[in-house]
Amino acid sequence: MKTSHHPPLARLELPIDTASLARYLIGKLLVRELPEGVASGLIVETEAYVVGDAAGHAYRGMTGRNRSLFLERGHAYVYLAYGSSFMLNVSSEAPGIGAGVLIRAIEPLEGVSIMQLNRGVKRLRDLARGPGRLAAALRVDRSLDGLDLCRKGPLWLGRGEHEPGEIGQSIRIGVSRDANRTLRFYLRDNPFVSGPRSLGV
Repeated sequence: MKTSHHPPLARLELPIDTASLARYLIGKLLVRELPEGVASGLIVETEAYVVGDAAGHAYRGMTGRNRSLFLERGHAYVYLAYGSSFMLNVSSEAPGIGAGVLIRAIEPLEGVSIMQLNRGVKRLRDLARGPGRLAAALRVDRSLDGLDLCRKGPLWLGRGEHEPGEIGQSIRIGVSRDANRTLRFYLRDNPFVSGPRSLGV
C-alpha cells in the first residue's frame, strides 16, 4: 500500500488550547491512508468547541460516546450526526479535559479520484466542503474514533508546505447554544470553505 511522504505533526507543536488549536490547524494537512492509496487535503476550515461550551459534546461530562474528547490533544473524536453523516474532531486540551476542534473542510490535494469515488461526486469543489462531505470523501467513521492523529496510521495530521494565507474568523455554523461566539476559523478567499457568504467567507 502506498504511504504518504508527509510527516505527522508532533503533539508538542499543538497548542494546549482549543481556540488556538482550531486556528493553528488551518493550512495543515489531513492525510488518510486507504487500501487503494493516499487521500489528503489542506485544512481550510475548523470550529472550536472550547471547555465549558454549551454547544460542545463534552459539556455534560464524559460518556462512553464522547470519551475521545477527553484524551490528550491530537486524538480523533468521530461521531454520527443526525444519523447520516460522520464528523471528525480533534481533541484539544490536556488529558481529562473535554474539548475539541471540528474539521469542517479541506482542499483536496492527493487521491482526488479516491475521494470522487467515495462521494459519488466529480466536482472538485464539492468533494470535502463541509464536515459530512469531508468524512465521506476520506471514509472516516467510528472505527477511527480515539485514533492518535500525531503518528502515521490510517489517518493523521501533517505539516503543510506553505504558509496558509489570511485566516478569517466568524461565528460557528448550525449552532444554537453559545451561538454568538466567534470560534470558526477559515482560510479567506479559499473556494473549498463551506458556509454562507454572510459569514464573511
